[in-house]
Amino acid sequence: MYETFFGLRERPFDLTPNPRFLLLTGKHREALSNLQYGLSSRRGLTLLIGEAGTGKTTLIRTAIQEFERQGARIAYLNNPTLSRSEFCEFLSEAFNLNHGAAGSKTKLLGELSKTLAEMRAADQQTGLIIDESQALPDELLEEVRLLANIETASDKLLPIVLGGQPELAERLNQTSLRQLKQRVALRCELGALDARETAEYIAGRIRIAGGNSALVFTRQAVDAVYERSTGIPRLISVICDNALISAFAADRRPVSRDIVEEVCRDFDLAQKPETKPQPPEVRRQEQPATQAASASSSGASQEPQRPAPHRSRSLFEHFSVRRRFSVF
Repeated sequence: MYETFFGLRERPFDLTPNPRFLLLTGKHREALSNLQYGLSSRRGLTLLIGEAGTGKTTLIRTAIQEFERQGARIAYLNNPTLSRSEFCEFLSEAFNLNHGAAGSKTKLLGELSKTLAEMRAADQQTGLIIDESQALPDELLEEVRLLANIETASDKLLPIVLGGQPELAERLNQTSLRQLKQRVALRCELGALDARETAEYIAGRIRIAGGNSALVFTRQAVDAVYERSTGIPRLISVICDNALISAFAADRRPVSRDIVEEVCRDFDLAQKPETKPQPPEVRRQEQPATQAASASSSGASQEPQRPAPHRSRSLFEHFSVRRRFSVF
């Protein structure tokens, strides 16, 4: 729609977990390394925690893509709201078990253990990755725990990755799930992007899509995207994509701050109110008792301290003058 107008080959901000567009920040690189290590070294259970929209699924698909290039068999489940029988059917199909295995848990476990042992003997990598694991019913979390017990004396035959929102970590603190929590060998966590990473995220996606970010977004527009998205990658993409549509409709480029602000109002992404400095009277009342006592005993009159004037700091002050526009 707007690709030609902005000199792009494709849309850079689609809401799909495309590994091509993965921004490897320090946290994302560390999390990806944990996933790769947990699967390749057969460490048992790896936990990937992150708020909604922080890039867990993209990271998981990147890890799967790399393992599958090496001939690995990775079972990936991205909709875990299944019954126990449906979960058994999923495992049976994912590992090419006999048709009757899905109908009997005894047969399923027997055939699965045998298949995994054969793959291990052939040095073929295997794994089970469950995304959106915070939605797993308790009965399936128990099944995951039992699957983690498929092992030899020296190896876990089915390394497992559970990716989910912070509610997953809270659930694992329940007494009934303590045995599953004890099997977590690795844990990694994704957070929101900071201002610099947000700029790199926007510039990187535009570059991969064939464009020049300096001709697509102004620096002030990127400031606004960061402020309104709070650094959540999915929200960054939503805001940027709709800002490009609005700018295209208005025949304006590059995208300016006011276009971003208008989009954010449409999506009800309100800016957080700034914290106002307290008046001198309030701060004087809240000073430590020891200071108040010493001030009264000295008898010296003290003028109320004036609050420092509020300065609006640019999100890009940490960029040098030379590099300020190099990201775009």
